[in-house]
Amino acid sequence: MKRLLKNGTLVSGKDYTKADLLIEDGRIAAVGTGLSCEGALCTDVEGKLVFPGFIDAHTHFDLEVSDTVTADDFTSGTEAAIAGGTTAVIDFATQNRGESLHQALENWHRKADGKASCDYGFHMAISDWNERTAKEMEELFQTGVTSFKLYMTYDNMAVNDGELYEVLKEAGRLGALVGVHCENGLLIKELVKEQKAAGRLGPMAHPLSRPASVEEEAIQRLAVTAGLAGAPVMVVHLSTKSGYEQIAAARKRGQTVYVETCPQYLLMDDSLYSQQGFEGAKYVISPPLRKREDQECLWKALQNNEIQTVCTDHCSFTLAQKAAGRADFTRIPNGMPGVEDRAALLYTYGVMKKRISLPQMCRLLSENQARLYGMYPRKGCIQPGSDADLVVWDPEYRGTISVKQQHYRTDYAPFEGTEVAGRPFQVYLRGELAAQNGQVLRKLLGEYVKRGPGRL
Repeated sequence: MKRLLKNGTLVSGKDYTKADLLIEDGRIAAVGTGLSCEGALCTDVEGKLVFPGFIDAHTHFDLEVSDTVTADDFTSGTEAAIAGGTTAVIDFATQNRGESLHQALENWHRKADGKASCDYGFHMAISDWNERTAKEMEELFQTGVTSFKLYMTYDNMAVNDGELYEVLKEAGRLGALVGVHCENGLLIKELVKEQKAAGRLGPMAHPLSRPASVEEEAIQRLAVTAGLAGAPVMVVHLSTKSGYEQIAAARKRGQTVYVETCPQYLLMDDSLYSQQGFEGAKYVISPPLRKREDQECLWKALQNNEIQTVCTDHCSFTLAQKAAGRADFTRIPNGMPGVEDRAALLYTYGVMKKRISLPQMCRLLSENQARLYGMYPRKGCIQPGSDADLVVWDPEYRGTISVKQQHYRTDYAPFEGTEVAGRPFQVYLRGELAAQNGQVLRKLLGEYVKRGPGRL
């Protein structure tokens, strides 16, 4: 089917301009003014913004963790994604100890294939580093899994400093990008013991056992290691000012350090852990929510183009699942949903408050993610030949985030009651109208995306 979008304001990572857009066979066929096409279904999008489809390169769907499984699998998670304007996600295929990378990838294909309503790819999270894993890392890279994940905490996932160096060295040789969860796991263990010894077992003990300094130290150690390995690196879900200062120091030394943050670290603070009863458990995530000064630092870094992506770390649990930690905060599953709300939050509290521009929003949610993770120019831009993944944004919409409207399988909304300005009027996935005004019209259109090497 041919489609023609008329009179929209097309937003790129550089600027925005009023133009028409022709879609044919799932791709963008032409961009210009005064376009016409016989037989095309024409939609007038006067007054609307048109973005390339948003990409969320940090989700955890159908993940077995904390003796449970995340509430959202690829069915519900990708429905939430497409409703909110995200046309592609990159989830974390996770290697269990003793497992091959090929087996881990097969496991995630089984979870996702045929169940997704947006396009999807996989990072590979490495937990068991050995000669076989090193060989498989190259094999996966050659077949389209071109980014990897390492953890510096969690007993069943953490790599030691030597392994961190070896993985980064191999990634640098391949041209792969490694994202790293930066917290000092051994320090956290000791701080958890102290909280329990003091009788602090509720949600407020969570941020006390994972203070800003454990992220700062891990980022510093990562930067030193990446410098020795001669490899670029991505710091995922940055939450602290002190961590950002370590990144700035590494960049001053000439290192390439990319940064991702999330809406929760931009808009929420650790006062939420002090709510009465068990309410604070809703916000138990890792890294935890921080201080207002950390938020201010992250917004300034976004404004100055020093943070490259805004993702969600979508890792959802129901209240019943969270309740496993009522008597012990370390048993509260860490994570919360976010993939449906990300764009509206960034537009409302970034663009509308003049903290970032429209082109910056495009880069943070789409273009940079496509470039860094090897999807550009198939995705992340509006130009002839690219996939017709498009978000027609209604800047006049006004609403409130509510659990009653969300597509998640959670029974609470972390941003419940938060006012938002703007939302997707229409969302196109490879030329198909998949969602409109927050409702999913066509499900299960998602396809797996093989990726190439990525860099900004």
